[in-house]
Amino acid sequence: MAALTHLDAMRKPEPEPVPVSIPLVVLDVREDGTVTVTVDGKRLDPDPFAPPWRRSSFGQIIDRATNDRTTPARVEVREADGTTFTDIVAARRRRSRPEPEPEPAAQAGPVFHTVEGKGFVPGEDVAVAVVTGHTDAAHSGTARALIDPAGNGADRTDEVIEVILFGRVSGTTIIRRVP
Repeated sequence: MAALTHLDAMRKPEPEPVPVSIPLVVLDVREDGTVTVTVDGKRLDPDPFAPPWRRSSFGQIIDRATNDRTTPARVEVREADGTTFTDIVAARRRRSRPEPEPEPAAQAGPVFHTVEGKGFVPGEDVAVAVVTGHTDAAHSGTARALIDPAGNGADRTDEVIEVILFGRVSGTTIIRRVP
């Protein structure tokens, strides 16, 4: 047993807990219903030009005295008839706000290119076509194209777009490459 007593004496003593101190909010209610407020002995007045604190201002008083309820407080309400009520107002748990999602990169506005050609009949309907691909004619002279509706019209090799202007009356065909 003596050895155990010796070991107990070698152990570090547990530190004394630090006493917790929370603000004391005192509300003195007068006969006319107005309230005088102090926080740790310092007067807490309503905003300038605001009416005096009243019993109905309790929520506002507590919010202001506890920094929107982020700090706990001991609250004493002293009524005009001499009765006193005491309570602890706990701090609200802070809710972690989710990180805002990054804003998508601003997409550049459309870039317009001009494609022009001569030889059309004035007022004629001119078809505008974007070339989505190329094919070769078969030995019989026929050609076949497989169209991908999701294709963007850019030639995949050099990101250049070919545009065809076709006059439906004149038969004029203009082919231009747009960078």
